[in-house]
Amino acid sequence: MKKKFQSVSIVFYALIIVFIFLLCQFFVPWLNEMLRGAVFMLPMIIFALLGGALLFLTLKKKVKKPLKTYLILAGASSAGFLVFSVLHNVFYALAIITGNILILRYLMEFLHVGFFLIATLVCLIGILIGMIGSIILLIKKK
Repeated sequence: MKKKFQSVSIVFYALIIVFIFLLCQFFVPWLNEMLRGAVFMLPMIIFALLGGALLFLTLKKKVKKPLKTYLILAGASSAGFLVFSVLHNVFYALAIITGNILILRYLMEFLHVGFFLIATLVCLIGILIGMIGSIILLIKKK
């Protein structure tokens, strides 16, 4: 890999490692027990920051077109996952608070369900497609 793309590849591989750690955090019981409370969000915040850094570096460096598309997809989806998860929780709380006002409650429920679906379906599929496509193109390049 060329020296000017080294920072992009380091951030990308770190993003993959944190993604695997997040999957283990949800599916490995002892790791889930170890990371309770506020520490639970730390890997998610690191994941979103790495996604933002990957997005920034990909746009800043002159990456070739097919690889650039997959890296942008992986970075934006990684950063978006935390954003849409937080928005889902905010609108869920607002739906509970505005339970007496019928129109607001339905609007808040619609928004919290929409943001939940974007976070869980759109962002996760985008992360997987972006990472798999980037890995394939990086392996092909070598």
